[in-house]
Amino acid sequence: MYYFPSLLYPILLPILGSLFIAYNKKLSIRPSVVAVIIAALVFVSNIYFISFTNHGISPEIFLPMSLGFNFFMQADLMSVFMALTSSFLSLIILIYCLGYIKKDEYETEFYSMAILFLGAMMGLVYSMNLMWLFIFWEITAIASWRLVGYFRADADTLKANKTFLITMGGALFLLLGIIIILLNFQTLDLNKLQGQAIPTLAVVFIIIGAFSKSAIFPFSTWLPDAGVAPSPVTAMLHAAVLVKIGVFAFAKIFHYIPLDVDMSTLVLYMTGISSLIAGGAALIETNIKRIIAYSTISQIGFIFLGFATYTQIGFVGGMLFILMHGISKAGLFLAAGTIEHTAHTKDISKMGNLFKAIPITGVAFGLCALSVMGIPPFGGFFSKMMVIKSAAGFGNPVIFTIFLLGALLTILYLTRLFYLVFFGSPTKSYKETEKGTSNWMVYSVLTLGVLSLISGLLVKFPLKFLINVF
Repeated sequence: MYYFPSLLYPILLPILGSLFIAYNKKLSIRPSVVAVIIAALVFVSNIYFISFTNHGISPEIFLPMSLGFNFFMQADLMSVFMALTSSFLSLIILIYCLGYIKKDEYETEFYSMAILFLGAMMGLVYSMNLMWLFIFWEITAIASWRLVGYFRADADTLKANKTFLITMGGALFLLLGIIIILLNFQTLDLNKLQGQAIPTLAVVFIIIGAFSKSAIFPFSTWLPDAGVAPSPVTAMLHAAVLVKIGVFAFAKIFHYIPLDVDMSTLVLYMTGISSLIAGGAALIETNIKRIIAYSTISQIGFIFLGFATYTQIGFVGGMLFILMHGISKAGLFLAAGTIEHTAHTKDISKMGNLFKAIPITGVAFGLCALSVMGIPPFGGFFSKMMVIKSAAGFGNPVIFTIFLLGALLTILYLTRLFYLVFFGSPTKSYKETEKGTSNWMVYSVLTLGVLSLISGLLVKFPLKFLINVF
């Protein structure tokens, strides 16, 4: 065992930082600046572990506790990759917020909850004990509840409550699954559970929890409704933290405790159907943030596809998909914030010809959309190609066809969205341009757009890192 107290840094820094932001009254430094600094430190602290994991060393912290609730954190390859992805995207999103979240009465709570969100994600990612994974899982639910209801309107509060109740309901099933495992094996440490045949009921309950958090049908209705939140919040929910929690927990738990073929097939059918339903909804929706939200639901199905086929190409493709989708989807949501700022509406039928007003945002949006579509040589192409190839190797032509249709729908609804917003017939002239938009916003979106392309050209580097996980 390699005992590393530094493994606490990416977890405690944002959690304590959240309290500092919430209760800081005397310092003149703005909470936005504190949040960006903390996010940067979390990202750097995660980078520190790469050199160890590349040499086969997994830094750990183990504190024995009663009832099997050992505080057990481990920075293995899978966890470090996920932590780096989440903390980097959170950093970019918080930099965007420097120009988006103006000083108001809720600014302090926003940054406090956003940083708490990040800390809980780090705790969940590194957890090797299922009870601590659950504890951090629930902290993200509380943070997302406050963030989704940021604007405090009655309708916003209702949708924030809906988000909380659905994900909390799923969490209760997850907890029941964990309790069943504890009663049967007297441990919740994943390394001790490795290879064990856990009861089917526990497997079903854990999958329900993962599906509710990652907005898989029929638990998907909360995610489009969460679009009432500010664009940076929706970017964090969709790209960096919340919906990735469910699929990552699925990958981590069932990497140690493999599913049988029948259960894997059931998961693939459910996520495939979810992907098709969401893709069809995105094709007819007119609210820009709901379209992108339906896209997230659809693409999460592809990540489950990679993990549930239990092949190396599928697992690596699923992890790579988390990175590539995160970069591009964060870019789409942040661009949507700029678009809404310019057009003063979320209805794409009332937009058109916005490319002339916000060309940099248009380019960035297009680059991100091409990656989500899976067009070569963008990063999204390689991850989507790998998970679809894993579907082909799974030997079920129906599942392969479902996801192939889902990929086609992605191209259709994102092409429609991009055309109507940036080149469609305008319903009015736009007085605001990117000159009236904060540079923090414009260049954060452009950074993610460029990364969507560069990540494909440099895909061999994350692949080299991930190939040793499975």
